[in-house]
Amino acid sequence: MTESKWASLADAIRTHLGPFECQFTKAPADAIEIAEREAKQGRNLIVAMGGDGTVSEVANGILKAGTETALGLLPGGTGGDFRRTLNIPSDIVQAAKQLKAGKDHLMDAGRLTYKDHDGRERTRFFVNTASFGMSGAVATRANQSTKRLGGTLTYATATIRTVFSFDAPEVLLQFDEEEGKRMKIVIVCVANGPSFGGGMRIAPNAKLDDGLFDVLIAGDIPAATLLLSSYRLYSGSHLSMQKMALIQSRKISASPVHSGEEVLLEVDGETPGRLPATMEMLDRVLRIRL
Repeated sequence: MTESKWASLADAIRTHLGPFECQFTKAPADAIEIAEREAKQGRNLIVAMGGDGTVSEVANGILKAGTETALGLLPGGTGGDFRRTLNIPSDIVQAAKQLKAGKDHLMDAGRLTYKDHDGRERTRFFVNTASFGMSGAVATRANQSTKRLGGTLTYATATIRTVFSFDAPEVLLQFDEEEGKRMKIVIVCVANGPSFGGGMRIAPNAKLDDGLFDVLIAGDIPAATLLLSSYRLYSGSHLSMQKMALIQSRKISASPVHSGEEVLLEVDGETPGRLPATMEMLDRVLRIRL
């Protein structure tokens, strides 16, 4: 969203939402800094207008502040998976009306510890999904594109371009306090919400407030099988496929079996780093206005 386009929408939003102040992000992580600062200064509602990455950054800022500030959403950006999960309209005026009449609810979030692209250990939160394997490569390709096709087609195109060149890595997975297991994977998706990748129903029964991650594990599935069955990812009917498994867990740790092998992360549509990583459930820590 550019400032010139925003000017034509601001009056309409203000009519239905009421008076507000606006700040634009200019670089990655800007929204985290803005949201944390404003939450600590006493804002009771901070609205993210953008895609899944923007929403995630604002949520990170609020969670870092540790206040009871509520998160609100207005549509924008490319992915929009989290917005669709919350049944927020794609029309910005209708979304503003809905936000004005909304009430606060508490939802779960995930805490992720991982290595960034420079090898430094980092910690951040996620509200929708944290995944690794081919999804990290797809998200990287999608985020480097122009995104002119919109969310669903952008991610579908990136998936097709990635699938034949992707070599399934072998990773060590540990769930809660169980013994770790070695396996070759195409994707592991730790889902708080049901969809990612521009509408793929990757964990169709995931709930935002049940205190559990739904973890989808796609084993070493041939590229042709993935492409021929891709429609099942969008309908949520893929769980019956061979080499697909879904379990529920509160803590997941993952690391490459072979040192030096890079396994990329996807976190709320962004690509902040790589394995090793640990994802932990945080119960009902984020206040969201719906």
